[in-house]
Amino acid sequence: MLGTPHLSQLKQRPTPAMLAPLLDRLAGWQPTAIATENLSGLQCDSLRRYLFRYAETVKEYCPDPTVAGRATGLDVPAANAEVERLLAAWPIQPSHDQRRHLALLFLAAGEPGSALVQWLRLPPSERRAADGLTDELVKTLDQAVDRANETNSVAAALAARLGLERLWSVDDHSADTPDAVSPAEREAAGKAISQAWDNPATKARIAESTWLEQNLAAPDGVLQMYRAYNAPGAPAVAYRSDFGAALVEPSAKGYGRQYVGYWETRNLRMVSNIRDVLGRQPGTRLLAIVGASHKGYYEAYLNQMHDVRLVNPLAVLR
Repeated sequence: MLGTPHLSQLKQRPTPAMLAPLLDRLAGWQPTAIATENLSGLQCDSLRRYLFRYAETVKEYCPDPTVAGRATGLDVPAANAEVERLLAAWPIQPSHDQRRHLALLFLAAGEPGSALVQWLRLPPSERRAADGLTDELVKTLDQAVDRANETNSVAAALAARLGLERLWSVDDHSADTPDAVSPAEREAAGKAISQAWDNPATKARIAESTWLEQNLAAPDGVLQMYRAYNAPGAPAVAYRSDFGAALVEPSAKGYGRQYVGYWETRNLRMVSNIRDVLGRQPGTRLLAIVGASHKGYYEAYLNQMHDVRLVNPLAVLR
């Protein structure tokens, strides 16, 4: 379980050269599957059918598969089914046109991270509009190569390097607060939880994160950051600053308790998605890359599973 900051939110975005020592160590562990904090195309398709509740969630977290869907003539469920059919009989050495077509299908399936894996596995000269990929879709994939976030810059880059064919999107937002909740109620909940977050543990987390980011360009800056985010005591500090503080905030409606209920539900569903991936192929070595606040919940829940053994990421990050 690799806890991570959200790289796209850092003031200084790490470059490929800065990330190279991290990727080297993760590659050395040789994961056979990589899970990311993204919503699957299938969940986004489900949420789109209930926009009365999930319009904001879809807007923020679900990539639009419309253009790729038109290019393939497939909706999201059909594109996912076609991806599974192809991968079940995928050749050891697929042709360039097969990879381009699979990248297109992943885009239509609402899985842009996996589409990027296929794109990165192509030689640069073969990353072109062909086999159903339009100029617009090629531009989308090319832009993703340079977009600094943990899915693109770490997970997809690592998967391509290791010869994997896809990523696994395991996030879940089905427990999000309904859009129908009144603005006044949202404002009251936000105020109550923000007040709970104003505590010494939060200040300590902010101070450490600021220091780590300021030193990100140092020779070991990225590794130093990931070692800190995955230190044994990090989940407890996150709990004291965030969820533990929210549980005891005094609002009459128990906004903090509602928030923790949402958070635990989300993490349980995320972990169930991970367990599903692990169960598909016993012996899978899975790297789960997730926002650091999730890490303690991931580990606590997965540690209850039969046939799952957790590996200390610090041993990998040395």
